[in-house]
Amino acid sequence: MKIRNGGSADVPDILSLLDGAVSWLTAQGRTGQWGDQPFSTNQARIDQVSSYAEEPFLIRLAVDEDGRTVGCCVVSEDRGRWIPAVDERELYVRNLVTDRTRKGSGIGAALIADAIEEARRRGIGLLRVDCYGGADRKLVGLYRALGFTETVTFEVEQPHGLWPGQVLEIRL
Repeated sequence: MKIRNGGSADVPDILSLLDGAVSWLTAQGRTGQWGDQPFSTNQARIDQVSSYAEEPFLIRLAVDEDGRTVGCCVVSEDRGRWIPAVDERELYVRNLVTDRTRKGSGIGAALIADAIEEARRRGIGLLRVDCYGGADRKLVGLYRALGFTETVTFEVEQPHGLWPGQVLEIRL
């Protein structure tokens, strides 16, 4: 596996990874994070993923030996609008998704290690991420296993109710 920069031509691959993740979560009855509908059928989500190919975002893709995209990490020095601010420069993981058929193969860990190196390259001492913090909190546990520490929680108003979020960080 290698990690490379991505761009607008990679949006279909990223949407496919997200669709696979939604399908995988739905099969487990875990629809609180992203719902149960594919990203590729929702114009707002297509637009969101397409925006990652523009400033201020950096797309990093994990690609297997056959050239197939198996993971994506989007970082930015701009946190999401619902995320509590910090009083220092940070690199923020805006999206992380991996091929669910390769679960447990280290793709997510490699992409986070790459994000840490990007933060160091930029002279930034803080890497933050947010994730779904509801239900079983398995995703929070995954980020903790990758070296993140829980910080603050937040909620986002959604049509179906409040979406519980958890912010986590790694100090470099």
